[in-house]
Amino acid sequence: MFTLHSDGILRADAFSALPWLEHGFETRESRCLPRGYRVATLKQIHSARVTLVREEEGVLGEADALVTRYPGALLSIRTADCVPILIADPDARAVAAVHAGWRGVVAGVLPRAVETMQTEFGSRAGSLLAAIGPCIRRDAFEVGEEVAAQFQDLFPERRDLDRKTHVDLAEACARQLAAMGVPAEAVFDCGRCSYREAALFHSFRRDREASGRMVSFVGIRQ
Repeated sequence: MFTLHSDGILRADAFSALPWLEHGFETRESRCLPRGYRVATLKQIHSARVTLVREEEGVLGEADALVTRYPGALLSIRTADCVPILIADPDARAVAAVHAGWRGVVAGVLPRAVETMQTEFGSRAGSLLAAIGPCIRRDAFEVGEEVAAQFQDLFPERRDLDRKTHVDLAEACARQLAAMGVPAEAVFDCGRCSYREAALFHSFRRDREASGRMVSFVGIRQ
């Protein structure tokens, strides 16, 4: 469902099938972002803030998600273990790029991005496609009880969130999308682990301050 292309960009096959859409998840092998776009990015703060992009480019303030339906705008976020989620609405021809670390997941940045697409563009959750990119996976993401406890609503079946344990951020995001009404078959998870796959991905938890960042991007072709 995902293909690593010759430019070093990992792409979701379902997104690549949309001729109007540009998208991808960077790896260590990536060469450069697609040219000819106005690139919009953020000062990411692990929040639930969403920024609506029109004709702007550059760093558009403090937030953790971008949405647009303006052709020529390329939404970009940076990660090195946090979950990058790209969303496309084939009906409204609108897109979103979401940065979801554990704080952002708990704060609800992903549902907030979907809500913004619904409000601004008339998007219907049942028509959305979502791609979850490389991130730290459950077996590598151990957290203390103070963090684990904050995931109880997302994982009500678990009885170990009152102690040190492992949390699946990608699954948490998938559950949030399902709760918003996005069909399970429209959520594509690459399954790649930024922490375990050191040759291909950056990881802050693994490499700390020496870690680089990977850009995930989505936009509407002119």
